[in-house]
Amino acid sequence: MEIRAYDEDYVYAAQNTLGHAIDFAVASLNIDIDEFGNAFAVSNVSKQFANGNPKYVIGMNGCELAREVLRETKIDYIDAEDVMYLDKSSEYWAGWVLAFYQWYRNKSFISILSSYALSDILGMYNVYHEMDIMHFVEDMDRMMIEKNPNTRLKMRRINCGMSQSELANESGVALRQIQLFEQRQRNINNAAASTLLRLSKVLFCKMEDLME
Repeated sequence: MEIRAYDEDYVYAAQNTLGHAIDFAVASLNIDIDEFGNAFAVSNVSKQFANGNPKYVIGMNGCELAREVLRETKIDYIDAEDVMYLDKSSEYWAGWVLAFYQWYRNKSFISILSSYALSDILGMYNVYHEMDIMHFVEDMDRMMIEKNPNTRLKMRRINCGMSQSELANESGVALRQIQLFEQRQRNINNAAASTLLRLSKVLFCKMEDLME
C-alpha cells in the first residue's frame, strides 16, 4: 500500500516551483542555502506545499514562493527581479529532487531536511543529476534509514508509552508482525490497510504516519 503526498498531476509543477525557489533565493537574493532550507522546512509554506496545495504548488512561481518563505520566517533580504533561468543550476536540481522525494515518500520536508540539509542534497548533484531520479530516491531511502534507524511505528509506539506486547494486545495485530515491521524485516508499506488502520487507531495517528 503506497500513499503519495498528493495527486501525481501536480508533481512536475511542484518540482519546477521548488527548484526555481531555491535557485532564486541563493543566486538572486544571496541567502545561504541551508538558511533557506531551514526556513522552508519550518514554514507553513512547506506544510502546504507538501500537501499539494495548488496555491503554493502551481499558484505562484518559484521567486514568489521563495519570498513567501522569507517573509513568513522573518529573514531579511534585498529583493531582486524575478529570474528563472532556462539553463537549470545545481541549486534548481536540489529543489527539483527534494520536491519529488517528498511527494514520492510522503514525508514532511522537516523530517527530510533535519536529516539531510539542503547543502547535503546539493552535494549529490555531480553524482545523480544525469541519473534516473529513482536512483536518488533509493539512495536517499538508505541514507535516511542510517540517520533514523528507528521506524516510524517504533517511534510512535515509544512516544505513546507502549510496549510491543501492549500494542499487539490492543490492536489485534500479531506481536511477531509488529516486531518484523520495527526491525524492517517486513515492509509496513505493503501491509494490508486493515492492519495499518488497527495500529493507527491505537497509536492515535493517521495510517500514513506509520509508513516508511
